[in-house]
Amino acid sequence: MFKTSHFRAGLFLASASIISMASTAMAQETSSAKKDSPRVEDTIIVTGTRQAQRTAFGSLAPIDVISGDAISNGASEDLLDTLAQNVPSFKVQRLPMADGQVFVRPATLRGLSPDQTLVLVNGKRRHRSALLGGNGAQSADLATIPSSAIKRIEVLRDGASAQYGSDAIAGVINIILKDDAGFGGFAQGSQYYEGDGNAYRLGGRAGFDLADNGTLVLSGEYFDNEITSRSRQRPDAIEFQEANPDVDVPNPVQNWGQPERNGYRFTLNSDYDFSTALSGYLFATYGGGEGLSDFNWRNPTSGIFNTSTIYPDFNLLDIYPAGFSPDFGQEDTDLSVTTGLKGAVANDALSWEFSVGYGSNEIEYNISNTINASLGPNSPTSFYIGSLKQDELNVNADFVYVVDFGLADNANIAFGAERRMETYTISPGEEASYLVGPAAAEGLASGSNGFFGFSESQSGEFEQESYAAYLDVELPFTDKFTLGTAARFEDFSEFGNSLTGKISGRYEFTSELALRATASTGFRAPTPGQLFSERNSSGLDTTTLEVFTNGRYSPVGAVAAIINERADVDIKPLDAEESINFTAGLAYQSASGITASIDLYQIDIENRFGTSAGYSLTDEERAQLVALNVTGAETISRVQFYQNDFDTTSKGVDLVLGYKTGELSLLAAYNYNKTEVTGGSLEANSTQKTVFEERLPQHSANFSADYTLGAFVLGSKLRYYGSWTDSSGNSDGDIFQEFGGQAFLDVSAKWNINDTMSFTVGADNVLDTYPDEATFQANRGLIYSRNAPYDTDGGLYYARFNFDF
Repeated sequence: MFKTSHFRAGLFLASASIISMASTAMAQETSSAKKDSPRVEDTIIVTGTRQAQRTAFGSLAPIDVISGDAISNGASEDLLDTLAQNVPSFKVQRLPMADGQVFVRPATLRGLSPDQTLVLVNGKRRHRSALLGGNGAQSADLATIPSSAIKRIEVLRDGASAQYGSDAIAGVINIILKDDAGFGGFAQGSQYYEGDGNAYRLGGRAGFDLADNGTLVLSGEYFDNEITSRSRQRPDAIEFQEANPDVDVPNPVQNWGQPERNGYRFTLNSDYDFSTALSGYLFATYGGGEGLSDFNWRNPTSGIFNTSTIYPDFNLLDIYPAGFSPDFGQEDTDLSVTTGLKGAVANDALSWEFSVGYGSNEIEYNISNTINASLGPNSPTSFYIGSLKQDELNVNADFVYVVDFGLADNANIAFGAERRMETYTISPGEEASYLVGPAAAEGLASGSNGFFGFSESQSGEFEQESYAAYLDVELPFTDKFTLGTAARFEDFSEFGNSLTGKISGRYEFTSELALRATASTGFRAPTPGQLFSERNSSGLDTTTLEVFTNGRYSPVGAVAAIINERADVDIKPLDAEESINFTAGLAYQSASGITASIDLYQIDIENRFGTSAGYSLTDEERAQLVALNVTGAETISRVQFYQNDFDTTSKGVDLVLGYKTGELSLLAAYNYNKTEVTGGSLEANSTQKTVFEERLPQHSANFSADYTLGAFVLGSKLRYYGSWTDSSGNSDGDIFQEFGGQAFLDVSAKWNINDTMSFTVGADNVLDTYPDEATFQANRGLIYSRNAPYDTDGGLYYARFNFDF
């Protein structure tokens, strides 16, 4: 249940500051003239406001607008990389050999959890990925949207749960699809300086006018990426090769780098005016792909290669004389369809919109080059692991009433309701992928080695339903001061209800300079996948290099009940994460082409999700799990649970400075973000607390410059990441490794051949810069930290041909 005291406290503090701003504004204001219309060059935004003509400069909260050109001209096919290169407070990791996270990569805004940022497409909530990532984070997969289909992206850097509901603690990313008639396409190829990671992209777009009453835009894209490897041979592999010169040991035995990946993505975006008072729209995305990634090498001298009396003639060395590194594969399908009607009545004073949206993300896992050793000679060497699926159905009714209260301009009153149904489905893999074979009694590992299959007992369909109602008001008290308020009530079937609120204000000192501030409460509801899903995983002890098995179980399941029998343990059902957000800043724009903004913020979050400490099982507890037919129970070393585990405070500043005139465009952006653990289990664990607080750079910045010289456009971008900390893995007491600040320079040259065709060549990280080498897991062949907040593969060059008419 949401603590209403947080709601009251947040709004009280907000009211004190913003009403003070209002009283100052009212006292100074002597004119009741209407506001001027937005200038032509101002971008009209649709995120964070329901007022029809709000501009980025006129926003009551900080917002970035990334143009379609900046998005589609990036070297990477992954939208996450493009965002990370344009928004300093947005960071993304690659996480090689991190199971499904190598394909569905975690990204953070302002250093918060990936699922604490809400993703919209054309203003409508985007469904989540089926993957539960680090600490159970379940966010939308931005990589499923083709960058070439995007008109612009609006990034609201402010808490907005009171406006949009669950997840919008860090902010909102709203992807606006292209809606103009015309035809276009592109072809691109790229390769890393090291000679690997070859990538190819092809795409096209066709936009049609619908009898001057609307448009239909179809976009498609295909990509094919090869692996990269920045690895050294493992020391134990070198030793094994020297001891067994007749065995051909691969070098390296495992690859640290980007996975092999290919896929396709399609979008449809359409709108149609049936009359002057009624219009409709339909937009959809569909895509799929597959990928393959290495797992840890299994050394022939490790316990995995033990023999048994049950299968006296079975020796795993006969199959894998040089050991084996399992190949982990994923096949995914993603679908989203949204349709709606909208119109206006009462002389356009009341506008309405009804919409229905459905989204689905399904991931199927497979693993090959491995074994279920407990089955001995009866085990296959490749397995179908099972699938995860996330389904969401959203129904929305939204209304906006424009009313004259005798203020400087019309008041904007928005209200509406939402019904959302989430369904999380786990489907089992083939029996051999999770079966406990006869040889398990003698210590041979059960299940497909490297990634257990989902068993019948772990499978099922889990649902959560929610209903919401909101009210959002913007009041232009004078031609200089606007006050905004919002409140939202939401009820969830699985954990209770929430009440969130927001108050915001903007005071315009001059037509060029404005002060803005917001305060809000927010929340993020637990998902069905986080509440009920269970799975086993294999890990590698970095000291002994022996493989072990862990289990992660539902906090309301039978395993949690067994662990709760311990006197000092209290595994609890999941509750919502709760936040209080504050922002305050200045925005500036001038007719000379200069724009600037500075925004300070603080985000306090309680009950953050985390993975509990591992509970090492006693023999008695393990026997209880076996009696419950828990998959792989006989080999499980530890069990864990998702819990509302800790509290944090994040403080920071965003600074943006731009200049554009004629042939020259300059943009500088800087973010400082510091997160501190203020309570919970992490506060008591100094090691984990340090890694959590310092795992991402506190300082990051971008500086870009574009210069047009006739038919040529020369571009450059300097990306800077400050220092950050990772685990060292050292046994000498130095448990942390600090990585220094790192800068990367990107350059490009575009030749506009004519009005419809262009050719671009460029290089990301043109100086082929690499970060400090990592000590953590170096005995596994790792050179650069797997947790780096930037690409560690060195320089990449690319060429791209575009046509558009």
